[in-house]
Amino acid sequence: MAKAIRASQAELNTAVQALRDGDVVAFPTETVYGLGANALHAPALQKIFALKERPAWHPLIVHLDSARFLHRWARGVPDAAAKLAQRFWPGPLTLVLPREAKVLDAVTGGQDTVALRVPSHPMALQLLTAFGGGIAAPSANRYGHVSPTRAEHVREEFGDSVRVLLDGGECKVGLESTIVACLHGEVRLLRPGHITLTQLRREVGEVSSGPGAEAPRVPGSSAAHYAPVTPLRLVSAGQLERLAQELSHGGVRIGVLAQRPPLGSFRSVTWINAGTRLDSYTHDLYAHLRTLDKVGAACLLVQEIPADEAWDAVRDRLTRAAAGTAPDPGDLP
Repeated sequence: MAKAIRASQAELNTAVQALRDGDVVAFPTETVYGLGANALHAPALQKIFALKERPAWHPLIVHLDSARFLHRWARGVPDAAAKLAQRFWPGPLTLVLPREAKVLDAVTGGQDTVALRVPSHPMALQLLTAFGGGIAAPSANRYGHVSPTRAEHVREEFGDSVRVLLDGGECKVGLESTIVACLHGEVRLLRPGHITLTQLRREVGEVSSGPGAEAPRVPGSSAAHYAPVTPLRLVSAGQLERLAQELSHGGVRIGVLAQRPPLGSFRSVTWINAGTRLDSYTHDLYAHLRTLDKVGAACLLVQEIPADEAWDAVRDRLTRAAAGTAPDPGDLP
């Protein structure tokens, strides 16, 4: 797992100055690396959208260094939101609340809500505290692609286009935050993450799940998202060898992400055994997808993961990844 790494004073000063100059800064959180800008500076926010090739209607998450600043960004904080913040912040939870008047449309996607979070990575908290304000930060990758969990992933995506990249090692969690809306007297889970529905209900009672009729748009909610470039297909454990054998006929390169070793050998199949432990599978998922994306495969086969709640966030990401790279049905059995 990742080590807690802190930035040097020189690195921190450079990053803060970049934010004050209206530039973007890539930095680690416990979930994934973020591409951050001053949340109150519209031109800086536009740089995020341009770099990521992100649609303007897709909202951003504002990162804060403490829950005590929640009222500066949200217009009224329901008791349920306060309880969740007290229990899970700093941590991988994003709260969606009614926006304060000062919050820019570029942050909210033109909605009357704002997404807020206090990350737990020491380097992220260092940066937020030193900057002294909110940093709007989606994941530091092209829109719809696999999120970065290492600094090298950010470099692969953007090269020298990002002025400052704080290297905080591997992200501890490896998947984006749980997103919960506290609106209209209701608590609703909008994106699964490390914090599960059961954990949320343990704190505040009834929690709905799914988008709902009046639910706001939130990051990562597109049907196709988190996708490698290579077409990806989810398959059962019993199909892996058969499909790998058939699709790799004639030397075609195929990538496999499984939870076990292969039962046979295949000359042109790159097989990654990610194991069955939830924490390590989650932590390594995006790194594994990026590795397989580089092998020149015609298709990636990903073993379907368990159906229980603990795997909901992983299932959500893989389902959207498969939708974002849907192979031509004529190319697959």
